[in-house]
Amino acid sequence: MEHAAHPPVAPRLHWEEAGAPRDAQWRSESGLPPPRRVVVVDDTLTADAAYRLACEGTAMLWRGDYHNARQLLQAMARRISRKPRKAKSTAAPAAPAAAFHLHRQAQAQRARTLAMLLIPIDEDFGIPLRRAPDLRQACAEAWAPAPGPSVAPLRELLGLVGAHEWRRKGVEVPALGDRIHPCYGVFSPVRGEYVDLVAKAPLPSRALAFDIGTGTGVLAAMLVRRGVEHVVATDQDARALACAAENIRRLGLGERVDIVAADLFPEGRAPLLVCNPPWLPARPTSPVERAVYDPDSSMLRGFLSGLAAHLSPGGEGWLILSDLAEHLGLRSREQLLDWIESAGLRVVDRLDVRPRHPRAADENDPLHAARSAEVTSLWRLAPATS
Repeated sequence: MEHAAHPPVAPRLHWEEAGAPRDAQWRSESGLPPPRRVVVVDDTLTADAAYRLACEGTAMLWRGDYHNARQLLQAMARRISRKPRKAKSTAAPAAPAAAFHLHRQAQAQRARTLAMLLIPIDEDFGIPLRRAPDLRQACAEAWAPAPGPSVAPLRELLGLVGAHEWRRKGVEVPALGDRIHPCYGVFSPVRGEYVDLVAKAPLPSRALAFDIGTGTGVLAAMLVRRGVEHVVATDQDARALACAAENIRRLGLGERVDIVAADLFPEGRAPLLVCNPPWLPARPTSPVERAVYDPDSSMLRGFLSGLAAHLSPGGEGWLILSDLAEHLGLRSREQLLDWIESAGLRVVDRLDVRPRHPRAADENDPLHAARSAEVTSLWRLAPATS
């Protein structure tokens, strides 16, 4: 006898307040477990005390003024950023891969520490704190409703607010001549250089294209604006599918773009397949990071291994990929070329562009040496036997 699958039970946060046990649904997009130790705090808590509690693994449920909580979070962040004074070292700098992993560890520790400041949220997503703004729409765009109150890290709540503003204002994409409105948990096309590559690469056909891992739908829209008659855009993330559909509809391209839920490829073949997979082989720590980090380069390898079987005769696959992983020592150019050859593919051409984002020129960035050398490429691939 088969049984219907039950939805996963939402984790709950437990604490004691006013001498009585309390609990509420725990919300964490980054997958952090509910803290085991929780104290109730208010505006009398100092930044030093808050930072000390957070470092000890004690969460703080805020009952004071909302804006004071934001200021406290900023003060905690400043304490994390303070670099301890060290004696001058003659040791050689860490290898790029080691520097990358140390940087990721520091980022994760920072996130865990700042996630210890918690905010209560009512069932309708109202915030029961003094001077709290109305964030119900931002919460509703990112979270599923649930019976009863909930609790979330203030840092994650502010992330929802930032995503809501991105979605409302949109991101100008010059090559598209329009704006894309990213949704919460879907990577924003702020690095427009990869869209520029798709805008200028020679089209093998204007009849049909597959956009693999569409995200916001920006590349599907770019292909249509270039004259491709029909685009099938795939993704396996529900938020990305909804976001792409919203953007395609907003741009008035709904009759020429189909949004399809699929793990990589849709059914059939096409003369053009485009994929912009995550660029770095590492484990993501939040939903939006899945657009940047991909353990063992699984999406990249999946696209390459299945490309030839989904190309029409004479067709091309466009792989859009940064070489940042190569400069960080996480993946070699030889390994990438070997994957291409092993998939029965050949390189027709490669278009390169330097990144324009501010971090590429930030000498204080721990990964500056790699970022300053980064190049983003559009690899034009075809079956080796064609």
